[in-house]
Amino acid sequence: MPLTLLKTSIRYIVRHPWQFGLAILGVALGVAVVVSIDLANDSARRAFLLSTETLTGRTTHRITGGPSGVPEEVYRRLRLELGVRLAAPLVEGEAVARDRSGLTLRILGIDPVVEAPFRPWITGASGDNAGLDRTPSAQEGCQGFGCYSMLMTRPNAALISAETAREAGIVSGARLPLMIGATTVEAEIVGLLEPADDASRRALDGLLIVDIATAQEWMGSVGRLSTIDLIIPDGAEGEALVQRMTAVLPPGVRIERPEERSNAVQQMTAAFELNLSALSLLALVVGTFLIYNTMTFSVVQRRGMIGTLRCIGVSQRQILALTLGEALLIGLIGALAGLALGVALGRGLVGLVTQTINDLYFAVTVRSVDVAPGVLLKGFALGVAATLAAAAVPAAEATLTPPRTVLRRSSYEDRARRAVQLAALAGVALLLIGLGLLTVPGRSLTLSFGGLLALTVGAAALTPLVTQGLATAIRPVAGRIFGLLGRMAARDIVASLSRTSVAVAALMIAVSVTIGVGLMVSSFRTTVERWLENTIRADIFVSAPSARGNRLDSPLPEEAIQRILEAPGIERYRRYRSATIESSVGPLLTIALDVTPADHRVFQWVGAVDESAVWQAFAGGAALISEPLAYRHNLRPGDTLTLLTDRGERQFPIAGVFYDYGSDQGVAMIDLAVYRELWDDQRLSSLGLYVAPGVDVDELVRDLRARMPPGLAVNIVSNRGLRETSMAIFDRTFAITTVLQLLATIVAFIGILAALMALQLERARDMGVLRANGLTPRQLWGLVIGQTGLMGLFAGVLAIPVGVMMAAVLVYVINRRSFGWTLLFELNGALFAQAVAVAVVAALLAGLYPAWRMGRTSPALALREE
Repeated sequence: MPLTLLKTSIRYIVRHPWQFGLAILGVALGVAVVVSIDLANDSARRAFLLSTETLTGRTTHRITGGPSGVPEEVYRRLRLELGVRLAAPLVEGEAVARDRSGLTLRILGIDPVVEAPFRPWITGASGDNAGLDRTPSAQEGCQGFGCYSMLMTRPNAALISAETAREAGIVSGARLPLMIGATTVEAEIVGLLEPADDASRRALDGLLIVDIATAQEWMGSVGRLSTIDLIIPDGAEGEALVQRMTAVLPPGVRIERPEERSNAVQQMTAAFELNLSALSLLALVVGTFLIYNTMTFSVVQRRGMIGTLRCIGVSQRQILALTLGEALLIGLIGALAGLALGVALGRGLVGLVTQTINDLYFAVTVRSVDVAPGVLLKGFALGVAATLAAAAVPAAEATLTPPRTVLRRSSYEDRARRAVQLAALAGVALLLIGLGLLTVPGRSLTLSFGGLLALTVGAAALTPLVTQGLATAIRPVAGRIFGLLGRMAARDIVASLSRTSVAVAALMIAVSVTIGVGLMVSSFRTTVERWLENTIRADIFVSAPSARGNRLDSPLPEEAIQRILEAPGIERYRRYRSATIESSVGPLLTIALDVTPADHRVFQWVGAVDESAVWQAFAGGAALISEPLAYRHNLRPGDTLTLLTDRGERQFPIAGVFYDYGSDQGVAMIDLAVYRELWDDQRLSSLGLYVAPGVDVDELVRDLRARMPPGLAVNIVSNRGLRETSMAIFDRTFAITTVLQLLATIVAFIGILAALMALQLERARDMGVLRANGLTPRQLWGLVIGQTGLMGLFAGVLAIPVGVMMAAVLVYVINRRSFGWTLLFELNGALFAQAVAVAVVAALLAGLYPAWRMGRTSPALALREE
């Protein structure tokens, strides 16, 4: 590019810093939203992997059992009868330190004598990357392996990572009250784990290490192990050893590789992460409209200069380089600023993402954001690519238009009005393409989001034609209400359609996203509320506290059950046992329960069923499965589901499919008597109590809570309280969605601000002519605010059908393919009114500065030629 052209470009940017500044800000926010979500997802994923890899260590195989674990006898036989020396028993669980802001800790019960080959960084073996600090504050300080000997000799002794201890205010020698299910225990911290490398430090975050006997006492699993870790050599020797071990394992116990379980757990969050990433891209799409508008305006504003340059010999290629060079500069600066902003935003969003994962899937501790270079590179590339793509059309316009035509402003608007028809045809084509992608058979989320994007861009392409029609139609009405200024405001929208239509489209897309996501969330909320009303029929619900919001698999203490059932005022009760069991479809949440004829009406069936036949089959050993499980694995009534029981694998006929919104992974239900027959597990997870007539529910809840002995913490809530708790978890789940909606709206507001400010300030000469002909500053305010208000109104009105379309795709296609749920679709008039109000207010606010500035500018100054 010649130096003269470069100076011209720099001079223009320096003279219009606000215009390019807003464009840069739009790119930065769009990139920041994408980067922040990717960083939050990636940090949660990496935290889980680090934790899993650290605890897996050098383990090659693992022996696992059913809900009650692996009998200790298995470990004894492996070591004594088969001579397996590289075997390490483990007992795992979760605890909550309520006096430390609800700190969730993962408990790992180990046998320090045999741990070194498996996890040397935990035991502090020589030459590895973990050690123990000295604990002078304890009565009996420990160092090195001495700390592990204290685990075996001192009751309730525990080790915790030094970083977790620092953040929670825990010191060596402290006594830490813990809630494990319904039981309260007190751990004594005898040492702090201080790994030498950062990866191990993050992996051990939230880990509490105790002796295996202590863990068994805390978990109520004396004589049972969670797993037995093994190190088995590769080759024929290892395969022969696996076969010998398999031969002595009791039914219901099996050997697996650790990565099988971790892969299955990671797959739980795949759809959740993809949905967040796709939603974050909408902010970048809105930002792309902003860039398009900014670059279009910069070309239009300099049409005279560009025409003059073309007339004196500047080539088309040089004009193209000038325009794209400016866009590249915006993209580079905006993308770099977006990366920094995205990292900061990611630190705030990671807590919301982690909370949702903990509520819905599994417990994970994330205390820092891992800034992965791949995430930053992706965000940077998206920002620059989106900017250049948005600038391509105005750059082509500046390059290909003949010089004589460029010099006439009216010719540009004439072409813009002619292009409205072509844009509308392209919009219809995109709508048809989007519908086609959504109707393609299969469950591809990529195609689903691609179809949604095509529909969104197609609606935006139709916006200029619809805006033109609305402005023309409303002109007589505006004239009757506001007089000449009302007609002028509506006419000017059509006269400057090349920029007003893009500004309206950007605001419309942002508001439609708010409507679409809002309708989806409200429809989901209504569905869940109605489902809770139908399924939660018991008057009082009893369960053990859980570290995860929606999981009730912690066992209730037998003493608590007895005291509750002895209380007067209980007419009948239903028993539940929840456990994750290996099945033919992977780890599966299975609920065993009592079902009486009075309970039949709480189930809502997918499709037409013969209820009497369903319940007869259920009593005979059949299973009921939830809709997400049936959808994910193509199961239907009449198929079979294989579960690994303590008697070996058993096939359960599927008697029916019911609606359920408690787990997107799916759930199976079997009769409690069948469960107790096939599994050596007599514990209960929860109780549903039905109060006798005339008994006050709230009074009985208080009485039951008073019956609990010290040291037992049991959740006893009324029907209403359980529903409120469930909806609180639901609202927490969608908190991240609300944040993304807000960020997309902010990006759109910046877009409408830039577009309207540019539009109004460019019309300073026209306003000067009006002022010279007697238009007062107050009337000028009315004209500018009237035009921006109409644009906001058009955007809000157009956003309603587009938002409903988005919501329908989210509810019927994307939600279904992601999670397998059938949702009620409910329109919300209040949401529509709110969206229109937001669009109008945003547009009015964006018009304040141009109106103020032009109202203060003298007509003579506005009429001066540059």
